Amino acid sequence: MPDYNDFLSRIYEILKPFAKHGRILNEDSELVTELGLTSLQVMELIEQIEDHFDISVPLNILPDIRTIRDLALQLEKLTN
Repeated sequence: MPDYNDFLSRIYEILKPFAKHGRILNEDSELVTELGLTSLQVMELIEQIEDHFDISVPLNILPDIRTIRDLALQLEKLTN
């Protein structure tokens, strides 16, 4: 079973192209306000994570996800 650090590593890998101007991604990086992801890009991020880890992420948790940490924690909850 993947753990928090597995999810975090994959999220960083997927989001690397969004780290503009040499910005370093960290757990407090905000997906929309800081990285500029659109709602479609957030959905694509979720889809890539679902495919990679073979899990299903319910859409009702999306309002609780603002930062990379939020996403990794929610994913960890789903797999426990």
